[in-house]
Amino acid sequence: MLTGSRHWKDGGSDELQHHLGVSGFAEYTIVSAHSAVRMDAQLRPEIAALFGCAVMTGVGAVVNTARVMPGESVAVFGSGGVGLAALLAARASSAYPLIAVDVTEDKLALARGLGASHCIAARQHDAAAAIRDASAGGVHHAIESMGSEQVLAQAYAATRRAGTTVTVGLPAPGRLLSIPALSLVAEERTVKGSYMGSAVPGCDIPRYIAMYRAGLLPVERLLTHRLPLDEINAGFDRLARGEAIRQVVVFPECVVLED
Repeated sequence: MLTGSRHWKDGGSDELQHHLGVSGFAEYTIVSAHSAVRMDAQLRPEIAALFGCAVMTGVGAVVNTARVMPGESVAVFGSGGVGLAALLAARASSAYPLIAVDVTEDKLALARGLGASHCIAARQHDAAAAIRDASAGGVHHAIESMGSEQVLAQAYAATRRAGTTVTVGLPAPGRLLSIPALSLVAEERTVKGSYMGSAVPGCDIPRYIAMYRAGLLPVERLLTHRLPLDEINAGFDRLARGEAIRQVVVFPECVVLED
């Protein structure tokens, strides 16, 4: 937990770790009150769950970190839950052109349905070159959601002079980013990290829910599967095959215990 304490045991005396302080793939869990945000009681639980990670991270990368303005161009690398949430936020910010990049045709089709003006199949095209062609020399903002240093380098190459590259992905700790160092100065470009969308959950999640209520963030379209806890491994297999955007584990009931 945040305090360093552990509350799980394996049935004996051995303590178990709380994965990321949540341990969500369990029938019962303990979370810090500092990590909890009161939600609108009328919001369906499977929709509310989306705001805790994918929406907060993707939307926050656009509105908090990149601070996209109307009419600015945006390219989003990766059309998973985080990338598509970023695309929704860029559309709500009136970005144009709004370009989605992915290797999966089904995800690109969904990105187009969610408002992408251009879709680039990364296996068939030089993504950075295609983006520069579609945006008159490069985009104002490139959002990388893949967690790949190679994709991050492509996102950087896709920006224009004075452009900003924002990365929300988490590559392996030993991976290194290689970019032309001179361009940082000569072209005044910027690279920014965005952890969980640079968000303050207690402030930002209610704001994003309000955008959802207003029809600006149709996040329900990111929910592709619901599954019970005993099918969690099938959910991971589906994720590995690229067949899901966001999956939600549905429990029979939810009981919150307060001190």
